[in-house]
Amino acid sequence: MGYVFSDAGKLQQALTHSSFVYEHDLGAEASNERLEFLGDAVLELLTSDFLFKKYLKLSEGELSKSRARLVCEITLSNHARRLGLGSYLRLGRGETSSGGADKDSILSDALEAIIGAIYLDGGFKKAQGFVISHLLQDDVLNVVQSPILDPKSSLQEKVQKFSREPLVYEITDESGPAHQKLFTVQVTHENQVLGTGTGKSKKEAEREAAAIALKVY
Repeated sequence: MGYVFSDAGKLQQALTHSSFVYEHDLGAEASNERLEFLGDAVLELLTSDFLFKKYLKLSEGELSKSRARLVCEITLSNHARRLGLGSYLRLGRGETSSGGADKDSILSDALEAIIGAIYLDGGFKKAQGFVISHLLQDDVLNVVQSPILDPKSSLQEKVQKFSREPLVYEITDESGPAHQKLFTVQVTHENQVLGTGTGKSKKEAEREAAAIALKVY
């Protein structure tokens, strides 16, 4: 990846899925979920900064759409595959047998967790170097100019045409054991429910809710 961790434990945590934690009774804090939360925020800031400085003629709306394309699950999972992250993930037996090492949601979450881990281990500049080197080079212009790749971004693009109010994704239900949770998510706009989806991760449920909303919205 071009980065050497001072604390290798942070890298190990970034590659540890909740299913592995559950099977080995490590405690929820040992999974990569908290690092993913941090990495998601760091990635959004770095991508916004990159686009703002590189594409001077893009409007605010165009910048938002471009960022959405660059940080969406499909784009990030493809970067993760290029880095070979799937081979290093620590997954539970169930996730391993069901192909979890190549699932878009798991790969994109792990990549965000790695960004969060680098930020904690080496600081903002090191995280920026990693993101620019591996996520914002080569095909970035094609991604910026390409059609929207995922339903969440497509729905956002539709809504932005007539409203400045943001979409809100809310978890309405969680069921199942910790390593096999099923999430239900509603997407709303101005307090109107547009769609409801379910999935094995929050992002998967959000994506399904957005896809359903696109069919009727």
